[in-house]
Amino acid sequence: MNTNRQSQQGKPQTQNNKPVHSVRIGTVKAAIWENRSGESTWYNVTVSRSYKDGDQWKNSDNFGRDDLLPLAKVVDLAHTWICERQAGG
Repeated sequence: MNTNRQSQQGKPQTQNNKPVHSVRIGTVKAAIWENRSGESTWYNVTVSRSYKDGDQWKNSDNFGRDDLLPLAKVVDLAHTWICERQAGG
């Protein structure tokens, strides 16, 4: 099991290397990552856009005009999910 525990170096501890939640609309995705240090827990979000290059699927962190509304929505949903967790819901 990969725990990525690095508290001895003063870095946050994570339980695994997978997001705790993700939100996808079409090709746009927001991945939510949980971070812990001592008694504190906080979340970070990464966003990506999937596209096909030949027969292979790839990810990008660049977004075009048509990606902006789905991007805004997945970020909004990620924010809601994080706020619910922090409120104990």
